[in-house]
Amino acid sequence: MNTSYAFDDLAEWLTALSRPATLLELGVLLLCAGLAWVLVSAVRRSVQNTDGRSILFGRRVVDGVLFPLLLLCLAYGARVLLSHGGTTHVFRIALPALVALLVIRMGVKVLQVAFRETPLVRVLERSISWVAWGAMVLWVSGLLPLMLEELDQIHWKVGDATMSLRTLIEGSLTAGAVLILTLWVSSAFEARLLRAASVGDLSLRKAVSNAVRALLLLIGLMVALTAAGVDLTALSVLGGAMGVGIGLGLQKLASNYVSGFVMLAERSVRIGDTVRVDNFEGVVADINARYSVIRAPTGRESIVPNEMFIVNRVENLSLSDRTLWLSTVLLVPYDVDLDAVLGWIEQATRAQPRVLQQPAPTVALSGFPVDGLEITVGYWIGDPENGQLNIRSDVNRAILQALRAQGIRMPPPQRPAAPAVAGYN
Repeated sequence: MNTSYAFDDLAEWLTALSRPATLLELGVLLLCAGLAWVLVSAVRRSVQNTDGRSILFGRRVVDGVLFPLLLLCLAYGARVLLSHGGTTHVFRIALPALVALLVIRMGVKVLQVAFRETPLVRVLERSISWVAWGAMVLWVSGLLPLMLEELDQIHWKVGDATMSLRTLIEGSLTAGAVLILTLWVSSAFEARLLRAASVGDLSLRKAVSNAVRALLLLIGLMVALTAAGVDLTALSVLGGAMGVGIGLGLQKLASNYVSGFVMLAERSVRIGDTVRVDNFEGVVADINARYSVIRAPTGRESIVPNEMFIVNRVENLSLSDRTLWLSTVLLVPYDVDLDAVLGWIEQATRAQPRVLQQPAPTVALSGFPVDGLEITVGYWIGDPENGQLNIRSDVNRAILQALRAQGIRMPPPQRPAAPAVAGYN
C-alpha cells in the first residue's frame, strides 16, 4: 500500500496548525458551537413535554441529535465561506469529527428509545462509537481511500454475482443506517400517536403504532438487504422454510402475535382495564405484540401471553362499565333495633369517598343464622384500578366504628359443644 501522499497531507495539516489563521478558524468554530447551543435551547424551550427519551433533544442540550446536526450544518457553511480566502485546516478535521458525533448520537439515542437499556443495546452503542471514530481517523489521515481500494481487491464470486469485502462492509453499514432511520421514524410516529391518546382510544392507537412499526421495519429490512447486495428473489426458499417452521414449531409464538393485534383491534381488552386472568387480578399496564403486562395493586406484575386473552375466559371488570359492585357481610344480635342498625350502616358506607352515591349502597337482612342477624352491605365503586381491598377495609372499619358508637357489639360465633364419648363421664 502506497501511503506517502496520505502522510504528506497529514504533515501539512499539522504544520498548518501553527499558523495565525488557525486561531480565526477555531474562533469561528466556537462561534458556530455557541450559536447551535442557543438555537437548540430556544427550540427545546418551545417544545412542550421534552424529556430524556427525546431523540432530538435528550436530557441536555448537547445530549440529543439536534445539536450535532445543527453544529455540522453551521460548520459546513462557515467552511464554505472561509474556503474563499484560503485553506481551512481546522474544519478539515472538525467536519469529520462532527459527522462521527452525529452518527454516534443518532445511533445511541434511537437504540435507547426503541429497545430500552439492555446489554445488547450497550454493545451496539460501543460498536457504533468505535466504527464512527475509526472512520473519522481514517478520513482525516487520508488513509480511507487507500483502505477502500485494498478492500476492493479482496473479492469472491457468489453464483453469478461477484462480491468484494468493500461491498460487503459498505452494504452492512448502509443496512445499519437504514434500520436505525426506520426505528427513528417508527419511534417518532408512536410517540406522536400516543401523546394525546385518551384511555378509550389508547389501545386502538397502540395497534396502529405496532402495525406501522412492523411495516416500516419490513420495508427497512428489504432496503437494507438490497443495499447489502442480497438478491431478494433468493429468499423465496427461506420464506417457505420459515412458513413451515411457523406452522410446526412456532405456532404458539405466531398465535400470540396474532392475538395481540386482535385484542388491540377489537378492543376487548384495553390498556387501563381491570381484568382477572388465571386467578390474577390487576390493571392492564401495556399490550405488546406477544404479551401483555398486568399490574396488581400490590405492585406485582404478571406477563400474560396474548393467546390467553383469546382462548381462555377473562373477566374484564371495566369493559363496558367501570363501576364495580362490592359487598361485605356482618352479624348483629337478634335483640337490636333492626331499622336503626340498617340506617347507621348505610350512613357509614355512604360516608366513604370512593363509594358511589348513585347507584346507592344497599343494606339488607340476608339471613337468620344461629349467631345473629346476617346483614349484607352492597356498594359500588367507580375506580377499581385503585384497589378493592383498601375500600373494603375502609367500609368495614366505618361500619364497626358506627356500631360501637351505638353500643352494639358483634355476637361471638356459637360453636357447638363437643360430642360426648362413650365410656367417659
